Amino acid sequence: MQGLWLWMALCFLCPTVVHGGKVLVFPIDGSHWVNMKYIIEALHSRGHQVSVVRPSDSWYIEEKSPFYISITLDSPSEFDESFITTFIARLLEIQREGKSFWTRYKLEIEQAEMTREMYEKTSEFVEMLLENKDLMQSIKNTNYDLVFTDPVAPVGAILANYLKLPLVFSARGTSHGESHFDIAPSPISYIPLTGTQLSDQMSFFERLQNVLMFGFLQYQIRWFVTPSFEGLIKKYFGPGTDYISLFQAADLWLMRVDFVYEYPRPTMPNVVYIGGFQCKPAKPLPEHLDEFVQSSGEHGVIVMSLGTLIAELPQDLADQIAAAFAKMPQKVIWRYKGAKPATLGNNTLLVDWMPQNDLLGHPKTKLFVAHGGTNGVQEALYHGVPIIGLPLIFDQPDNVHRLEVRGAGKVLDFFTMTEEIFFQGIQEVLNDPSYRMNMQRLSRLHRDAPMKPMDSALFWIEFVMRHRGAAHLRTESYRLPWYSYHSVDVMLFLAGITLLIFMTFAALVRCLCSRWVRAKIKRD
Repeated sequence: MQGLWLWMALCFLCPTVVHGGKVLVFPIDGSHWVNMKYIIEALHSRGHQVSVVRPSDSWYIEEKSPFYISITLDSPSEFDESFITTFIARLLEIQREGKSFWTRYKLEIEQAEMTREMYEKTSEFVEMLLENKDLMQSIKNTNYDLVFTDPVAPVGAILANYLKLPLVFSARGTSHGESHFDIAPSPISYIPLTGTQLSDQMSFFERLQNVLMFGFLQYQIRWFVTPSFEGLIKKYFGPGTDYISLFQAADLWLMRVDFVYEYPRPTMPNVVYIGGFQCKPAKPLPEHLDEFVQSSGEHGVIVMSLGTLIAELPQDLADQIAAAFAKMPQKVIWRYKGAKPATLGNNTLLVDWMPQNDLLGHPKTKLFVAHGGTNGVQEALYHGVPIIGLPLIFDQPDNVHRLEVRGAGKVLDFFTMTEEIFFQGIQEVLNDPSYRMNMQRLSRLHRDAPMKPMDSALFWIEFVMRHRGAAHLRTESYRLPWYSYHSVDVMLFLAGITLLIFMTFAALVRCLCSRWVRAKIKRD
C-alpha cells in the first residue's frame, strides 16, 4: 500500500516525464555531430529511442552505438573528410595571400561556389531519400515523435516537413546564415552579421559595412543556395512553399549560444538558449597525460587545438608555432595530425586526440590556443581559461572577437603571424592577470542559471514530444508576404486615405474660395 502511495506521489510530482519517445535524427558530420551526440546520449539515458540517419561515407558518426539505432544509407553524402580537408586547405591558401579587398572577395566567392556544389549534391541526396519508398514507409511506420536535426544542412528540415513531424533544431547557424535572422526581428543597426567581426556598438561606417554584408548575404542565398532546391520543393511541396519557410516552420530552436558572450538581440518564444550544454566538470586525465601535466610544475600547461576540421597546417606555419612554444617555460599539449614540426621543443606534446574539456578544467591549464569554434569557446568559458584566438573560417573570427571585446582573450591574425608575434601574444595573455579575471567573471555569469543548459534542452525536446509540437510558440510571420510583414500595404493605405482627405479638403477650400470670389465680383 505504501508503495502505491509512493508511486502516486511521484506521478503527481513529476507530471512532465515522457516515456519511450521516438526521435529521428539527421545530424551534420564533424564538430556538429560531436555536440549533438551529447544530447542523443542524454535522451537515451531518459528512456527514449533514438534513430540516427547516416550516409555510408560518414566521417564521425559511428554505425554501431549503444545510444542509438543507425540507419545507414547506401548513397554517400559527399561531405567526407577528404572533401572538407581539401576545401579548408584552399581557404587557407587564399587567406595567406594577405589582407585585401581582392582576397576577401576571392574567399567569399570560393565559399559560395563550394556551398552551391555541396547543396546541389544535397538536393540529389534528399530526392534519393524521398524516392526510396521502402525507407520512407519504414520511417512512417515507426511513428516517430519528432525530427531532431542541425539546420546547417536542410535534409532534416525538408524531411520533417514532408513527413509532417514536429521539428527541433540544434542550431548555431543555418545553411543560409545566422539562425535568428530566419525567425526574429534582427535590426542590422545593432546586430552584427557573422563575418563582420563587429560589436553591437557600431559607428556609421561599421553600420554601412554591416548593411553591405547583409546585401551580399542575400545575394548569396538567392543565387548560390535556394536555386539548388527550387525544383525539389516544387515537386514535393507545391508552388506555395519556399526554401526558407521550411526552416521557419520549426517548432523549437535549441540555440548553442549564451548571452554571456553573445550580443543582446530580439528573440522568440520557441528559441531556447543552451550554450555550453556539452560542458561539465573535468574528469581525471589519462595516466600519460596526467604525468605530462603534473611535470609542468608552477608554470602550468598551454592547450592548443584547432578543432575537428583543421588537423594540420602549412609546414612553415606549424614550424613558427612550434618554435614559439619551445621558448615557453610552460608545457604544451597540441592536437596536431600533420608532419612533426622541425622546431618542436621538448616541452611540447603532439597528440591525435585530447580530452579537451578535462584538460581545460585542470587547475594547471593556463591558456587555450584555439581556432574559435563554438564548442571550444564555450568549454574555455565554462572553465574560465583565457584564449588566444587563431580564427580561420566561418563563424570563428566572430566568436573569438566577442571574447576579445570582453577582455577575456586575444585574437591573432593567422595569416600575418610570425613566431615573434605568436610568442608575444602568449606572453601578454599569460602575464596580464586581467585576461584570466575577465574570463572567470564570464564563467561565473554563465554558470549562474536556474537550470543547466542540458536540462533545459531535454525539457523542451520532451515538451515537443508530449504536445506533438509547439505551434503556439511559433510566430506565423513567415506566412506573410514581405509587404504585409513590413506593413507596406498598411502604410500605403494610410497614405492614400491621408492624401484623399487632403485632396478633399483642398477641393473644398478651392470651391469656397471660388464662390467667395464670384460673390465679391457680383457685389462690386
